[in-house]
Amino acid sequence: MENHRDTPHHHVARQDAAYDVVVVGGGTAGLSAALVLGRSRRSVLVVDAGEPRNAPAAHMQGYLSRDGMPPADFLAEGRRELGRYGVGLVNDRVLAVTPDGAGEFGVTLAGGGTVHARRVIVATGLVDELPAVPGLAERWGRDVLHCPYCHGWEVRDQPFGVLAAEPFNSHQALLVTQWSKDVTLFLHTVRDLPDAEWERLAAAGVRVVEGEVAGLAVEDDRLTGVRLAGGRVFPRSVLFVPAKPVPRDDLLGALGAEPRDTPFGPYPAVDETGRTSLPGVWAVGNAASPMEQVINAASTGYRAGSAVNAELVMTDIEAAAARRRAGAFTPRTEAAVARAVAGEHAHGLNV
Repeated sequence: MENHRDTPHHHVARQDAAYDVVVVGGGTAGLSAALVLGRSRRSVLVVDAGEPRNAPAAHMQGYLSRDGMPPADFLAEGRRELGRYGVGLVNDRVLAVTPDGAGEFGVTLAGGGTVHARRVIVATGLVDELPAVPGLAERWGRDVLHCPYCHGWEVRDQPFGVLAAEPFNSHQALLVTQWSKDVTLFLHTVRDLPDAEWERLAAAGVRVVEGEVAGLAVEDDRLTGVRLAGGRVFPRSVLFVPAKPVPRDDLLGALGAEPRDTPFGPYPAVDETGRTSLPGVWAVGNAASPMEQVINAASTGYRAGSAVNAELVMTDIEAAAARRRAGAFTPRTEAAVARAVAGEHAHGLNV
């Protein structure tokens, strides 16, 4: 196999090309991991299917120095940075990751061919599954929202609606009162709330509307109200909805990665660096956690990238030590290595 070190970062991955690391997913977490690895002089391929979670949003918020930047521009800048370090980027989809029996992997691409990876970082993100209410998907990321930390400032002081859902019930309605004092909670399919939650809602000044939500009222491409099944419309400019974050974990599931329970359902079990239960496989960003915002996802990628590089360094050193113990190093070759090292030190002293 050839060791692939192409400098253009947009290219076709060649059959049987070999990489230190293949990163599956080119969102924030994946690009962050690839950046660290590229700067660590690793051969890296990022395989990006082009499905970032925040694509519907016009801007991303809360990322220091990039607050308000369009998500597409942010990712484009990240890709440009990778090009400085010879990181490869292919627009494709990974169909399978197959252990090779020696602790490494074959990575099969939808566009054809299989590349070799010593380590794999899965950064495939998640999909937000919306409640079955007509019109939500069309306005998702615009005036139908899920996160006040992402969008609250931009819609502050407008009339908010909140769609209730188990198991959180009124929690989000209480939270968003920090951004607007005009908040209405629509119970939708939630039949009742505990007495303590009714009390908190009253204390926070949140109105509660019973009855199932059937759709939205929209005028001039702007949300103007929430429509109940009975036909009554409640004027609202913003609606927060309880999207269910579902990880894109097909690859990890096929490999047999151990899951962990979260309030949103099962996610891959990972340690603090993103290492899964599968030797040689990491999961980062929203592929490993439903709660990561963009800035957090970048952090998880950074930690995974540095951990993968460190593991590869030690793996190679241990292999060299094993060869030495097996007699692969003779006194003559050791002397040659010593002379070379001494020459490098002397060169450094003369600079």
